[in-house]
Amino acid sequence: MKFVIDKTNSTKPLKFMPDFPPNKKIILFDGVCNLCNNAVQFIIKNDKKDIFRFVALQSELGNEICKYIGVDQNKIDSIILYNPGVAYYYKSSAALEIAEDLGGIYSLISVLKIFPEKLRNYVYDHIAKNRYKWYGKKESCMIPTPELKAKFL
Repeated sequence: MKFVIDKTNSTKPLKFMPDFPPNKKIILFDGVCNLCNNAVQFIIKNDKKDIFRFVALQSELGNEICKYIGVDQNKIDSIILYNPGVAYYYKSSAALEIAEDLGGIYSLISVLKIFPEKLRNYVYDHIAKNRYKWYGKKESCMIPTPELKAKFL
């Protein structure tokens, strides 16, 4: 599902909201989830157009972005794709938008948009609910290597 950002309705004061790199989309992910970290590594490897930047949901910036776009982190168990100042996506819609932005063979995955979002999110929620059990959990968020540091905000 696409949510348009309404800056005029923001009532929550933010500690900071950095100027994001221009023309970059922000992926907020669970920094302690092995499945999520593997997905981030996959996206980085296949992001040939250098579209994405990454922020762990558990980080201060992750918290601030969620406040800004009006997402209650206690009620969402999902990856979030945030296009600064424009819109954000979560759950299956975020995953499909990311695949489409990767281009090439991965953009074919967006054909799954033909299925109702409710059905896609049912499958997404089942995986999200079991991700720690199936893939494990880290004790702390991933620390990017010096080569990858520029991809993380």
